[in-house]
Amino acid sequence: MEAAWPELEAAARERRRELSLPGAAVSERVAAGGGRLPAALLGLPLLQSLELSGCAALRELGPGLAAALPALHTLVLRCNALGPAGLGPGLGGQLPALRLLDLSGNGLEELPAELGGAEGCGEQQQQQQPAAFPQLRSLNLSGNRLRELGPGLARAAPQLQALLLSGNRLRALPGRLLPPAAAFPLLSRLEAADNEVEELGADIAALPALKSLDLANNRLTELPAALADCPRLKEANFRGNQLRDKRLEKMVNGCQTKAILDYLRAGGRGKGKGENAREEARKKKREKQQKKDGGEGEQDELEAVSKLLVKVLHVSENPTPLVVKVSPGVRDVRPFIMCCVLKGVNLNPGNALKRFLTVQTKLHEDICEKRTAATIATHDLQLVKGPLTYDVQPPGELKITPLGRKEIKAKDLLRQLQLEAEEQRKQKKRQNVSGLHKYLQLLDGKDNYPCLVDAEGVVISFPPITNSEKTKIRKTTHDLFLEVTSDTSLQICKDVMDTLILKIAELNKFTLENKEEGSGSDNEPDALCGPVNVNPGQNTQQSFPLVVEQVRVVDTDGNLKVLYPSKTDLTTVSSLLTVIR
Repeated sequence: MEAAWPELEAAARERRRELSLPGAAVSERVAAGGGRLPAALLGLPLLQSLELSGCAALRELGPGLAAALPALHTLVLRCNALGPAGLGPGLGGQLPALRLLDLSGNGLEELPAELGGAEGCGEQQQQQQPAAFPQLRSLNLSGNRLRELGPGLARAAPQLQALLLSGNRLRALPGRLLPPAAAFPLLSRLEAADNEVEELGADIAALPALKSLDLANNRLTELPAALADCPRLKEANFRGNQLRDKRLEKMVNGCQTKAILDYLRAGGRGKGKGENAREEARKKKREKQQKKDGGEGEQDELEAVSKLLVKVLHVSENPTPLVVKVSPGVRDVRPFIMCCVLKGVNLNPGNALKRFLTVQTKLHEDICEKRTAATIATHDLQLVKGPLTYDVQPPGELKITPLGRKEIKAKDLLRQLQLEAEEQRKQKKRQNVSGLHKYLQLLDGKDNYPCLVDAEGVVISFPPITNSEKTKIRKTTHDLFLEVTSDTSLQICKDVMDTLILKIAELNKFTLENKEEGSGSDNEPDALCGPVNVNPGQNTQQSFPLVVEQVRVVDTDGNLKVLYPSKTDLTTVSSLLTVIR
């Protein structure tokens, strides 16, 4: 008889979307179940985030995980005893929503079949099958016993952005990782430190978005000239290798990535016969392409990317950091919130504010899934009175002055919006309310509504419905307070915030480059549950980085719940954004 799992019973009863099981506490029950995940776990179809780490008894997953948990977007199984032959029965199918998979610190000697491992179907069949992980962005395989990675991984996870392979037994990179056809167009972070890599192949340049490469403490004796052809490479760590070229080794030990690339590009030693001639040919080809593109070649692209700068200001560096305190009541209503401060925006020129609102609307439509997955709200920081409290209030008591409206009770506002949505449906002769208004249903049946309250007791945000006229963003706004909430998961909040900051940086660059005339009117169309955006300085001829200030979200006792941006945040957009930490 299987051991009782009260954690799973509670998760099913409360319809939870996130579940974290402490490995040491459940190890005995996992062992009693044959070293597999409990069968009761497969009865949680709403689950979107699952973590079971530090469980020495967990040897395999058991069958049917993928089929039972189709909404899973975060799976963390680090520091268990999985392996050596993959994951036993494996994941058991495709996980179309999975964005983060962490299998670090196990005993894997080969990839699971779903990730293109040896137990998978033949290569021709793999090519014909749909990707098992079409949304996977981050894959952590560090601290295992992998000796090689096959091309099946590129087919299984075509959208991969971060691949972490440190602490394995790899001997060549990329090795067989890259198939003959183009692969990993978005891979920006590749870590393979502390392996046995003896050769860094020239096909490393086939990764067009590669920005960070870590091959420290391997067995490299030379670096290929092709490394200089990686168009976006900004950070490269080769320390701890015995390079033959001592001049190059000195640059490596000093972490001088630009100097390393310039040295290789100019024909530095340690690259084998004929490399200098090939480099010269590559240089001429680049110059020719730049002329052909009329100045929009690789070098111009690099310069453009370098303008998308974001500097992170840590809490310890900020004399007056904002803090958001979370009340226990939000757990049953809308439990996840993430915030940060963004300084240096410029919404005054031309249509900058209008573009700003349009971008937020598109993000609500796309990555926020019509606000059903997450909701963005942006505020003029100068009008935000901290500290803030993320709380709940009864629908008949919660009062807010929504964007473009007079003060109203939350229940009455919701009724108004529902009537407006129904009227719009009738006018357009639709059978159902449009997807744009589906978020109105997220609060159906709730005894309390979520709200963000400032130090004066004023509700400045009522997610997922609207934020307040009190903190409305105008053309004169320069500093923003950004807020993302979700009833789904914290990971969704992070993904949305990362994308939001990237879009703001892009809008800032557009504003600076187009040098629009300033305009004085604030009469831009309002958007419920606001936007975010652009950046500048007084001198519009020069690009300044946006400054992102960390904001701590704590519980009522002051214990940290989440800090954004942390060291691991903004990595999903790192191929397009330069982050100064």
